[in-house]
Amino acid sequence: MKRFVCLVAFAAGLSGCDVLPTMQRQAPPSEPAPESADAEAEVQTAGIAPPANARTVDEFDTTTEEERTAAVEAAQSGGGDRDLGITVASLGAASDPGIWMKTPLVSAPGKGRVEYPAKGTTVAVDLIPLDAEPGSGSQLSLAAMRLLEADLTGLPEVRVFATGG
Repeated sequence: MKRFVCLVAFAAGLSGCDVLPTMQRQAPPSEPAPESADAEAEVQTAGIAPPANARTVDEFDTTTEEERTAAVEAAQSGGGDRDLGITVASLGAASDPGIWMKTPLVSAPGKGRVEYPAKGTTVAVDLIPLDAEPGSGSQLSLAAMRLLEADLTGLPEVRVFATGG
């Protein structure tokens, strides 16, 4: 258990390092995503916070079965999504509930999806701007990492898309 907490802290800390500048490739610039006043309201990262005494992955991941199913099903449609690029993702703060990605690939909150080619998995996420240099990598929520079947202590390379809503 102590090892898991250390690995989570290590992965979260690594995501902010400047040693990852070559680990993110952006798609060629395209037209900017529409930034509406409703975009921030659409992003639903708030959820049930894990209990203060949470120690296991299951205790930290407070998403419901319905939320997980909806995120996987929503990602399957994928038509017409705008490719934002490829990024290396680390585990974000395990205590932050929801299915989200913090990334410098977006400048405003919105909806998106993440594909993990190594496993052939995809999940719908809330995209949250990350104040970091392009190329510095992204952070995925615990729930998103689990749904993608990514190693929680790894640095999976994922493709990010902005969705229409």
